[in-house]
Amino acid sequence: MVTVNTTSRLAALRSLMKERKVDVYGTDALPPTPPGVVVPSEDSHASEYVAACDGRRAFISGFSGSAGTAVVTLEKAALATDGRYFNQASKQLDTNWTLLKQGLQDVPTWQEWAADESAGGKTVGIDPTLVPSSVAEKLSESIKKNGGTGLEAVSENLVDLVWGSERPARPSEPIKLLAEKYSGKDSAFKLTELRKELEKKKSVGFVVSLLDEVAWLFNLRGSDIAYNPVFFSYAIVTQDSATLYADSSKLTPEAQSYLADNKITVKPYDELFADTKVLASQAAANGEGSTPKKYLISTKASWALKLALGGDKFVEEVRSPVGDAKAIKNETELNGMRQCHIRDGAALTEFFAWLEDQLINKKAVLDEVAAADTLEEIRAKHQDFVGLSFDTISSTGANAAVIHYKPEKGSCGIIDPNAIYLCDSGAQFFDGTTDTTRTLHFGTPTQAEKTAYTLVLKGNIALDSAVFPKGTSGFAIDALARQFLWKSGLDYRHGTGHGVGSFLCVHEGPIGIGTRKQYIDVPLTAGNVLSIEPGYYEDGAYGIRIENLAIVREVKTEHSFGDKPYLGFEHVTMVPYCRNLIDVSLLTEDEKKWLNDSSKEILANTEHFFKDDPLTHKWLIRETQPF
Repeated sequence: MVTVNTTSRLAALRSLMKERKVDVYGTDALPPTPPGVVVPSEDSHASEYVAACDGRRAFISGFSGSAGTAVVTLEKAALATDGRYFNQASKQLDTNWTLLKQGLQDVPTWQEWAADESAGGKTVGIDPTLVPSSVAEKLSESIKKNGGTGLEAVSENLVDLVWGSERPARPSEPIKLLAEKYSGKDSAFKLTELRKELEKKKSVGFVVSLLDEVAWLFNLRGSDIAYNPVFFSYAIVTQDSATLYADSSKLTPEAQSYLADNKITVKPYDELFADTKVLASQAAANGEGSTPKKYLISTKASWALKLALGGDKFVEEVRSPVGDAKAIKNETELNGMRQCHIRDGAALTEFFAWLEDQLINKKAVLDEVAAADTLEEIRAKHQDFVGLSFDTISSTGANAAVIHYKPEKGSCGIIDPNAIYLCDSGAQFFDGTTDTTRTLHFGTPTQAEKTAYTLVLKGNIALDSAVFPKGTSGFAIDALARQFLWKSGLDYRHGTGHGVGSFLCVHEGPIGIGTRKQYIDVPLTAGNVLSIEPGYYEDGAYGIRIENLAIVREVKTEHSFGDKPYLGFEHVTMVPYCRNLIDVSLLTEDEKKWLNDSSKEILANTEHFFKDDPLTHKWLIRETQPF
């Protein structure tokens, strides 16, 4: 990880803050003092991962992690990120920046830091397309309470101006139809279900702003953002119309025909905001003398979108009904997740057998990138493979302690056969999305490493085995995965699980397992697919994570207290666990049975791939032997 010198970039940004006239939504006047500038990670669609042209926060700060917010004043600059990225950010940020480690005691949030810096009548500016309206409104209140003048919606992005001609071009990749044999439901059915929700809410329509929601709703896929099969788009759905805002020249003939058959109108991507202002005017005219019906937007929709639709009077922010529907996979999607994980499990098994052979038997010298490249080549041989679902985390020794480590050629580590090797990787298949982490040791691990690995494994088993009543949230069961680490005074600084899309984003809301507020509000539901991934990280030494994907399913119980269904997990990941790192003395009989049953299942599902591959077959047999 290279530290980027941001001195000249910050100087150029501050020059704009002082000298350039800044147009602000709602007024032509300049802010009373040059504003501080907030630079989020996300794009206009609240995407976690963004196209290169939208990597503004990475450009201005040098920090390349997927989560974080930069705040720049005339004298200071701060970067806030969560525990997954403390290690990485500390290495990538130069001396111009203060790192705000979110979640640690007495460390301010970026909102608090920005509000504190606004004291004395200063204004904070932000591109309103890059921040949700709820965040903007709370920040504005906080700024005013601290003596600032408020938050200004700046009509041009100052970081883009600094970036200038070096800013990458916006992608223009094809938009393709996803066949119903993979999607399970056609777009007409999905639109009908959405319109039922609109009727319940007595709303005019829903403006779809998240890219994966548009892709899912219309059964389309693209590749405008690396590893995410989405495309730049918006949509507006009412009771009698559906409009897709996207570059029509990118649509394949098959996609164009499908949209036409489903009575979906296509308009240019850039016309969305002009159309929403027209809709706002119509709503205002229709609502004279009465309470107007409102448009629904997601709580993740941008402040700019809410302003364009006329603000609170004409807009209601809700948890997206499209997001909720997308998170509950149909049987076609669930079967696709099972099948693609069998193929993906075979690929990982072949890779780990190959890697061990190279390191131990052939004494090969391999760096982390070379290993990741080989894994991708192996995956690509399998049916329905499209590409990776994120940058492979191939990490040896101390690098494994960097939770979201990204190896880069020329600066990555050489894999040490006498150290822990952590591989977190995934793929996009037409029938599903995978995400698996395995931690291995090819030599003789220390007792501390074996103990930590086994405590993490016990947490994974406990959560995988859990049974809970319908209505239980991911927040409520998070402790099941941490309990064994906690007993030893250990923990990890990331969530325990995230939702996963069906040939969509590898991180999918609104469900998850962890301590985030949103996980309190959203119960787990049969048909959800999410990860179970406890871990432990010893900075400067090693990192351990074990990650499986699991389907939430209804389970049979002896009783049914409260007449509620009970739910549990069906794991779909088919990759052995590292026997070399398991301290069997720490396992209960039930845990050993779970491990043996899982190994038997993995062997049965993947052994046939290796009938002509004795190296991998021998490795698989060894790693799935019962305890």
